Amino acid sequence: MSLISVDRIRTAAEDLVDVARRTPLAHSRVLSDHVGADVYLKCENLQRTGSFKLRGAYVRLHALDAERRAAGVVAASAGNHAQGVALAASLLGIESTVFMPERATLPKLAATQSYGADVRAEGAVLSETLALAQEHAARTGAEFIHPFDHPDVLAGQGTVGLEVLEQLPEVGTVLVPTGGGGLVAGVAAAVKALRPQVRVIGVQAEQAAAWPPSLAAGAPVQLSDTRTMADGIAVARPGEVTFEHVSALVDDVITVSEQALSRALLLCLERMKLVAEPAGVAAIAGLLERPDLLRPPTVAVLSGGNIDPLLLLQLIRHGMTSAGRYLSLRVRLPDLPGSLAELLGRLGDLAANVLDIEHSRISGALALNEVDVEVSLETRGPEHREHVVAELTRAGYTVTSER
Repeated sequence: MSLISVDRIRTAAEDLVDVARRTPLAHSRVLSDHVGADVYLKCENLQRTGSFKLRGAYVRLHALDAERRAAGVVAASAGNHAQGVALAASLLGIESTVFMPERATLPKLAATQSYGADVRAEGAVLSETLALAQEHAARTGAEFIHPFDHPDVLAGQGTVGLEVLEQLPEVGTVLVPTGGGGLVAGVAAAVKALRPQVRVIGVQAEQAAAWPPSLAAGAPVQLSDTRTMADGIAVARPGEVTFEHVSALVDDVITVSEQALSRALLLCLERMKLVAEPAGVAAIAGLLERPDLLRPPTVAVLSGGNIDPLLLLQLIRHGMTSAGRYLSLRVRLPDLPGSLAELLGRLGDLAANVLDIEHSRISGALALNEVDVEVSLETRGPEHREHVVAELTRAGYTVTSER
């Protein structure tokens, strides 16, 4: 299999003029301070449809001849690819059918429909949805648009790499969120052709990391489970096309924990004022966990910002917990008037913000006149957490559990 050339990526960039935005490359002081060298974010979360996926989808559809365009296109996706295909098809006057899992979030369903696609919510999981989309393509003659495993898709995603080199010619390392490998393969094809000394590193969620075992085996390996908050990169098996490119061009593929993803997402919101999805911040999580791999200046691709508001609320709480900003205590008190008020006063003096309180009088461990109080607190960080627990213990309170 021949690798895509930089000329092919340049042609894709021409196809995308007036279609895809040239997204900004933003310097991040907070990340630069963390690693001790300049860090920039390639903000594909600000791309049309909210992710880089429009680039590859449009280039793939643009290459179809009149006969195949007339037959329509079909895709399967939980969100970003669906929106990219839907908008690309609408811009090119092609009918599109997009299969999405039954539990796809309502905002993503609505967005895909708004771009003009015939959306069909079918299949309990994405693998079932994918099979249904392929059956539809075989039955109707519509062109199946794979989310990552096609040279035209890679060429479109590779335009991200071209833009990075134009915006920061002296770049030393590019970190890229990695699922099926379309984005990192395309970026690597562009970067390595023009600046072979630049390091390109893929970043996967460790709970959906198919690339390390695949690269070790020398061929794509199928995972049995991909349960991660980063659903946009939860791909069970790399593609054949992407595998050839990643194995030949990408310097390393690393993994990051769920805690690292949630901390990175919270950091984007709080310090950089950027809305991102868990998959989109994988490169930032990788930068925070493995600064030793970086050759500065570093670019982290922020690949997408499509996140359901309800999930965002959960992830903010998860991120704050991971960052030591929440503390849940179970404190044993005398079951007497004023005991709870005294505890709350003490917590106020310690600058811990009380979020929730729950009483429990039913436990075999409790004496007749005792009560357990579960208190959820917001703290300023790990050191403040430890200080609160230490001060309560010093004041004579019995802390039976903390988390």
